Amino acid sequence: MGQPTPARKGTDWWRSAVIYQVYVRSFADGDGDGTGDLAGVRARLSHLAQLGVDALWFSPWYSSPMKDGGYDVADYRSIDPAFGTLAEAEKLISEARELGIRTIVDIVPNHVSDQHPWFRKALEGGSERALFHFRPGRGEHGELPPNDWQSEFGGPAWSRLGDGDWYLHLFAPEQPDLNWAHPAVRQEHEDVLRFWFERGVAGVRIDSAALLVKDPALPDFTPGHDPHPYVDRDELHDVYRSWRRVADEYEGVFVGEVWLPDTERFARYLRPDELHTAFNFSFLSCPWDPARLRASIDDTLAEHAPVGAPATWVLCNHDVTRTVTRYGRADTGFDFATKAFGTPTDLALGTRRARAAALLTLALPGSVYVYQGEELGLPEAEIPRERIQDPMHARSGGTDPGRDGCRVPLPWAAEAPYAGFGSREEPWLPQPEGWAAYAADRQDGDPGSMLTLYREAIRLRTVFGDGPLTWLPAPEGVLAFTRADGVRCVVNLGEDPVELPTPARLLLGSGPLDDDGRLPRDTAVWLRG
Repeated sequence: MGQPTPARKGTDWWRSAVIYQVYVRSFADGDGDGTGDLAGVRARLSHLAQLGVDALWFSPWYSSPMKDGGYDVADYRSIDPAFGTLAEAEKLISEARELGIRTIVDIVPNHVSDQHPWFRKALEGGSERALFHFRPGRGEHGELPPNDWQSEFGGPAWSRLGDGDWYLHLFAPEQPDLNWAHPAVRQEHEDVLRFWFERGVAGVRIDSAALLVKDPALPDFTPGHDPHPYVDRDELHDVYRSWRRVADEYEGVFVGEVWLPDTERFARYLRPDELHTAFNFSFLSCPWDPARLRASIDDTLAEHAPVGAPATWVLCNHDVTRTVTRYGRADTGFDFATKAFGTPTDLALGTRRARAAALLTLALPGSVYVYQGEELGLPEAEIPRERIQDPMHARSGGTDPGRDGCRVPLPWAAEAPYAGFGSREEPWLPQPEGWAAYAADRQDGDPGSMLTLYREAIRLRTVFGDGPLTWLPAPEGVLAFTRADGVRCVVNLGEDPVELPTPARLLLGSGPLDDDGRLPRDTAVWLRG
């Protein structure tokens, strides 16, 4: 039986794609000013082509004051000058496409920057105020916020203006929420989608996709109350059905950032006339535990099955602790509430587990997202407090280390200034001591490097075909499954080495077998036969 043609080679390429997240500010600095830019990405396209990825997802590259890493957008139709120009973005999209790599852009529909023209006019008291959520305060003199909602970054979700009115921001004060009940807000976003599809992008990632619509009464939040006043409102689905009609004109693809514990509610976003895919956060935050990983995989596949949408698998992104660090800690899951300075980490253990997790993830049915630097095995960096820029740190009163530790500029060349990230100025975030040891040029050609493992795994991934996952009998602490043509993935999360099934041919391993040919702990293999 021959191998099925991978879906990603056709119009539904996204169903089994490997998609690489580019955080432009930290990827590569083409002009040497300390900030990553589009010139740097264009210069490193060969690295991405050699890695074998199908698409690039760019975190927001639009004009922005950068109060929240570009997720505070001032103009969706221009590139931030620190990154380059619109013409350069168009060249990048085209050059990547010539290498067989598609482009996905990031749209942030819940809010804009306080420097966006709409909000600046709203501050002047014009009709643009209807495009946002302005309300008088409570209390005798309006000195209290209109309701008790809390910002995702900590503290109240309301800020007061000099005229006494308050405005809503579920994130930083510099990110006022849009009023999605206003037709101009909906029309503007559909126009923005068309703008980028016309420039050749293949898809759009939707930030905070479940937060857009608010209860018009803006009531206080009552835990457990249904429906939630601003999360997963039913009205959202009409928004995404209208977006889908736009995407279908261009054969464009959507991936939503949807954090929901209710699997049935989650699946609604993936109905055939809404979003194509959504991020799988249960897997990303799952501890390194065989039972919980298996449950996460089963639940994910089950919740996608009724709507025929492919699962997505993510180990890390620009918001969470890097994989090798997280897996090297006593608590191997991820929760924003547990992040703390000085958490003990065993990087050797974390790296071994991260290598095994890479093979596990790339063997699963669906699409996989790889955050930049994961292919280099980068650890989380502990940023000096005085250099932290993430607003989560400031809004927590300095207790939360924030997200900058996973955003440190990449090391490309071990012997070059700033590990090859840029040539002249110090990077916008400091690179830790020893960062050059992870440089791409040092890992290139090293058969034992993380970069080589990722290249080989992505190259071989098509052996799994596009069939379903079938679990196989396995010893306690071991995950084993087959996909197609008898190709198997076996991951040992137990304490002791285990025998491999025979007969079988080893295709790829995250680490060596022991002297008796057994699979050591925290190691994964792909087998045929």
